[in-house]
Amino acid sequence: MLSAIVESGVSARVRAVELSTESLQAGARRSILRRGFGLLGVGIRTEPRVFAAAVTGSAVYGVMTVGSAWAVGWATDHAVLPAFRAGKVPAGATAAAGLLILGVALAKVLGIIGRRLLAGVMQFRLQARYRQSVSERYLQLPLSWHRRHPTGQLLSNAGSDVDMTWQFIAPLPMSLGVLIMMVAALVSMLLTDPVLAIIGFLLFPAIIVLNTVYQRFAAPRLAAAQEQRAGVAEIAHESFDGGLVVKTLGREDVETVRFAGAAERLRDANIAAGRARAFFDPALEAVPNLGVLVALLVGTSRVASGAIEPGQVVQIAYLITLLAFPLRAIGWVLGELPRAVVGYERVKAVLDARGDMEYGTATAVSSSGAAAVELERVSFGYDGQAILQDLDLTLRPGATVALVGPTGSGKSTLTALLARLTDPTAGAVRLDGQDVRDFARGQVPAQVALVPQQTFLFQDSIRDNIGLDGDADDEQIWAALRLAQAERFVKRLPDGLDTVIGERGATLSGGQRQRLALARALIRQPRLLILDDCTASVDPQVEAAILGGLREAAGEGTLASTVLVVAYRKATIALADEVVYLEHGRIVDQGTHTELVERCAGYRDLITAYERDHDERAEAAGMDDDESLPEPRDGALQEAGR
Repeated sequence: MLSAIVESGVSARVRAVELSTESLQAGARRSILRRGFGLLGVGIRTEPRVFAAAVTGSAVYGVMTVGSAWAVGWATDHAVLPAFRAGKVPAGATAAAGLLILGVALAKVLGIIGRRLLAGVMQFRLQARYRQSVSERYLQLPLSWHRRHPTGQLLSNAGSDVDMTWQFIAPLPMSLGVLIMMVAALVSMLLTDPVLAIIGFLLFPAIIVLNTVYQRFAAPRLAAAQEQRAGVAEIAHESFDGGLVVKTLGREDVETVRFAGAAERLRDANIAAGRARAFFDPALEAVPNLGVLVALLVGTSRVASGAIEPGQVVQIAYLITLLAFPLRAIGWVLGELPRAVVGYERVKAVLDARGDMEYGTATAVSSSGAAAVELERVSFGYDGQAILQDLDLTLRPGATVALVGPTGSGKSTLTALLARLTDPTAGAVRLDGQDVRDFARGQVPAQVALVPQQTFLFQDSIRDNIGLDGDADDEQIWAALRLAQAERFVKRLPDGLDTVIGERGATLSGGQRQRLALARALIRQPRLLILDDCTASVDPQVEAAILGGLREAAGEGTLASTVLVVAYRKATIALADEVVYLEHGRIVDQGTHTELVERCAGYRDLITAYERDHDERAEAAGMDDDESLPEPRDGALQEAGR
């Protein structure tokens, strides 16, 4: 069974990587720039006001940067050169030049603050918005969709993919704002000296060609790096989440090698992307510097001929250095677009995923009292595999029904349908005569509580794990713990209800975790209580006490629930009013335990095999009532099922 779990997880991850690769290959046929510009539009439309304010700040910075060139040129002609000619510093002109440069610098600083602050706000708001959208989408999609996607991939979508999608948005306002600086610089150069302005204009083709080459060379490497980053996250989560399997099978070295391989591929991809940028940045820096040298050579000859003043040469040389900055800023955005597009397409695949649960407008007929449940010709399957077929079943209000069947017969699938974690592919599940698909959102969870076999507890206090931040007081929590036979061990804990348990309840035994999960369900007073073999890890005497307490509470009127319990033990089944035997996705027989033992060979063999296996393990383990009982051996149950 463990090997099947490992193979299933690996197959799912491999398939997810294949699907992601196919998506990237299909997307590569379209223009990265076109998709990237579309992503720019999405960001701008989502945060238009913040974007406009950030661009305004960037524009102020751009204009003031050009203004600083004019201020330096003015100071050169009116303060510096006269000081050389006269042999003394003109106080008035020096003060005016200082105030002019200071004023321009202050305005420039305000532009920088507005640009950076608002651009950061825009980036983080977009990341938060999309991370929340992805998380909400996860909650809306049915379990059948989640089964097809590894948890590591889902974490990557909501984490690194969202971050990378909008990481480029911070320099975007600066890139657009400095376009104004570029236009202002070109106009200023033309007005100062058209001959030297030609040198500045010639820089554009060189820088544009450089950017184009960089995009073509770097785009696939940046995209590959982002894909490898997601792959590392997927393998890491799978290894950590499957820590028990890894440890028990002695696969530590194998998992280490597997993770190391993914990390090395990410390292190589990042180095390849960094190497591309390492060539681009120095080349981009060299082009304007060469332009400045040419401008100074030509400018000195024009100053000698009297065509222009020295201050004008200084001004144009400074403006030429500024021309590289707008294009570099645009290059930053363009350089991050491939990685952003990859992240966005992975995020968009989640947001566009289909399989939503549809809800109606119906409300519960009653908020109290046990529910009547009916399944009419219910079938369910996925990926071409039939799990349940033509089930007809009725649960009387207040009845306790035991659902029994061999491994793979569809018991857990049936409980998921009753709790409306997924919908049948055919037929209907009715609660008090109403199709569960007709209920408004939240109505089914308010009436139905499912306690699964695999218990999940939060790394929080016992009080919050049971109450889940609801309106329950301590008295109600203790009552639920008492009914779940958990009161005694909770009182023995150092801080009682305030005891913080480890991640997934790691500091507790399996039986203790299951009893806390049961208390969490009972405190909600469900009208239909579904126990999916959730007492498999507790002692049979404790299980009998739990089920007996539920019947006693029902008799006293403190708990009015219809109970469906997935069970194997004779002691558990004996407490049920009726037994339903499920095999190969079909109801083979139903009736009392005695009736089924007499007339159903499959049921009789299964119960006998489980009881024999359980007795042998219990005798060997010597458990007390707080110790976990291992799961029944699948081989014995499957043999009995055959």
